[in-house]
Amino acid sequence: MAEGSNLYDAIFKQIEGFAPSVESTDVGYVQEIGDGIARVSGLDNVRLSELVRFENGTPGIAFNLERDNVGIIIMGDYDEIQEGDEVRPLGRIASVPVGKGLVGRVVDALGQPIDGKGPIQSDEYFNIERIAPGVIDRRNVYRPVQTGILAIDAMIPIGRGQRQLVIGDRQVGKTALALDTILNQGGQSMYCIYVAIGKRRGEVARLVSTLEQAGAMEYTTVVVASASDSAAMQYIAPYSGCAIGEWFMENGMDALVVYDDLSKHAWAYRQVSLLMRRPPGREAYPGDVFYLHSRLLERAAQLSEARGNGSLTALPIIETLLADVSAYVPTNVISITDGQIYLESELFYAGQRPALNVGISVSRVGGDAQTNAMKRVAGGMRLDLAQFRSLAAFAQFASDLDAATQRQLFQGMRLTELLKQPQYQPLKLSDQVALIHAGNSGQLQSIPVDRILEWKERFLKFFNTQYAEVANRIDIEAKWNDEVKVAIDGAIAAFMDTWS
Repeated sequence: MAEGSNLYDAIFKQIEGFAPSVESTDVGYVQEIGDGIARVSGLDNVRLSELVRFENGTPGIAFNLERDNVGIIIMGDYDEIQEGDEVRPLGRIASVPVGKGLVGRVVDALGQPIDGKGPIQSDEYFNIERIAPGVIDRRNVYRPVQTGILAIDAMIPIGRGQRQLVIGDRQVGKTALALDTILNQGGQSMYCIYVAIGKRRGEVARLVSTLEQAGAMEYTTVVVASASDSAAMQYIAPYSGCAIGEWFMENGMDALVVYDDLSKHAWAYRQVSLLMRRPPGREAYPGDVFYLHSRLLERAAQLSEARGNGSLTALPIIETLLADVSAYVPTNVISITDGQIYLESELFYAGQRPALNVGISVSRVGGDAQTNAMKRVAGGMRLDLAQFRSLAAFAQFASDLDAATQRQLFQGMRLTELLKQPQYQPLKLSDQVALIHAGNSGQLQSIPVDRILEWKERFLKFFNTQYAEVANRIDIEAKWNDEVKVAIDGAIAAFMDTWS
């Protein structure tokens, strides 16, 4: 009886201590499902871009808020979702984990790891869609992003906080240029985020392998929305990559984010918009396709001293069709960015790597994004090359050229050869300064054009061994003065004595 009494007392105490709680939650029901989208009724209080979860655990994002239903883009497999299934809002806007825990990791568009290295170590989340810093919060771009690519650092410099477009046809070296830039950031206090949109998984795996072999994954995060992922994942991937980069910017650090590429991003957005029956406009893109990219790229900035002096640099990539830079999406992105690097198929197939068209490539930041040394030695290089291109076209039809024109042609040919650079071999600042000074000062006139690349390779080895102190000084101080000029001239003269 004593045991029964004790059990009775325990049950009675539990009943007395019971406090009923009422929880109110919205529950929606799937009305229509297919092609990666769902129409859901009953979610009266859901917000735009709010995360929801379907009955089978698949996440989605509220994309269309209509009078009697909500259009949801599904972030995963939708084969098991059926009409009538429950949908519950998660109470938070679509967000990704941020912080140094993502450095060295490969994640999907929702920030979930896909590299098999365990969960992400992060307690902080940023919304994927965030308001860009205002005018008062910014300052002018004044520090360079050293790409390690001689032609770009000399003539089309990129600054920290800039948005520089890389544009060209397929297979002309756009991704290679971006990768070289990432590889060159080792030791330069720059965190990198590479966003792969619509690429094959095998291609992304090779890219990650290249970064790992070069030690670049120590400061890089790769965000992947591959060709096999849904259009919804490809649509949000660049916003997620941007949010990851913004954490570094807002904590006083520098970050570089590469969007490869925004053409496929626009296609994915067109796909989900048409499925949601948004009104199509030119080329079937919805009317807000300009805002699609402007709200993304405007988030790149150089913050003011009061905001921590951090920066986020954007390198969007656009693929053109048959060199048509006047198409709808390319012209949109050109008008948003601070300049463009145009890679040309004809130059690429002619052996010019990188295949940079100097005539229409431009950086609207200009010399503000160059070091003192680079600005001083590379001053007239762009004009010389542009004049060489026009002279070369004219010389094809001319039977006889005067001596001055011939000298200019030969100088342009040597500079063009000097600017050729193998993939995955970025150059440090001192190497670039020495080479450009040699080319611009006419000290390569005695070198045959077909031996310029051989001279360049052997000179750099000589310069970095015999004149290592001068090279280190240029890399550290980044200044050009008479003493440095005399030292480099001496190095060139000493090497010429051994060159045959």
